[in-house]
Amino acid sequence: QVQLVESGGGSVPAGGSLRLSCVASGMTYDNAYMTWFRQAPGKEREGVAAMLPRGGQSYYAASVKGRFTISRDNALNTVYLQMDSLTPEDTAMYYCAADAWVAPSRWADVSAYMYWGQGTQVTVSS
Repeated sequence: QVQLVESGGGSVPAGGSLRLSCVASGMTYDNAYMTWFRQAPGKEREGVAAMLPRGGQSYYAASVKGRFTISRDNALNTVYLQMDSLTPEDTAMYYCAADAWVAPSRWADVSAYMYWGQGTQVTVSS
């Protein structure tokens, strides 16, 4: 059974930083497509950052490019999201998603992923 467990969320002032973690189990992690999504109240879930297996190419939403960094540690079955220069607009529930294969053009497509974590809340105050 595949499980994704996120952690690292919290409340920070604008300009602050957080590092989210997502630990995967029950899957062949090294080959998995791992992506971070977020969902703010009243808004659709959106792709934030993705990293292809084995440290391949990464993708970012335009709104976070240059501020967020996705990385993977295959030895720990963990994907990270380093978030810097946070703004109140980054406030959302952040989810980790995974699947065995995702077409790169669909990296931000919610329907492309079978496995989801429970989410971790990020709140940025102004």
